[in-house]
Amino acid sequence: MSLHHDPLVGPVVVRDLGSARWWTYPLARHLATRETRALRRLAGVAGLPELRSTFRGTVVRSWIEGQPMQLAQPRDRGYFRDALRLLRQIHARDVVHNDLAKEPNWLVTADGRAGIVDFQLAHCARRRSALFRSLAHDDLRHLLKHKRTYLPDALTARERRILAKRSIVSQAWMATGKPLYLFVTRRLLRWSDREGAGDRQL
Repeated sequence: MSLHHDPLVGPVVVRDLGSARWWTYPLARHLATRETRALRRLAGVAGLPELRSTFRGTVVRSWIEGQPMQLAQPRDRGYFRDALRLLRQIHARDVVHNDLAKEPNWLVTADGRAGIVDFQLAHCARRRSALFRSLAHDDLRHLLKHKRTYLPDALTARERRILAKRSIVSQAWMATGKPLYLFVTRRLLRWSDREGAGDRQL
């Protein structure tokens, strides 16, 4: 992934699938397809990247100005209200993010609002199945874990109950799927999505 400045639209994030080795290209394309599909479905939602183009093995999306959560360390109730608003909008379009446990995927904008990036693992549902509801629950639970870190006194009794309930899907993913995903994307594809990292700059 690299950052570029388009003279017409400003900063953009470019993921070039050409950097993948030939034998990992199918997986790289699959992850890019998931991201592209999710961003198309979520078009127009404030706080999320806008898909600019998919051309010759590249995915280009807009840059969101802001600090990653681990640096901004939000301790304002308004931020977490906005983050919940944003998450509800994502789920209302039948999309789950699936990677919100990572603080770098949460941004804090200059005006204190929430942003979300990195939709490689996003799932676009055709219907609100039991799987969708379980994944959406885990999205919410991950947001509440961050709230517990930075603003624990603001957690409601209902939010504490949600935190205590980890889905079977989440347990299986953490035990098997996530280690494999990290090995493939970091070791084999050599992807390190810097969009929400501490060195966000052009």
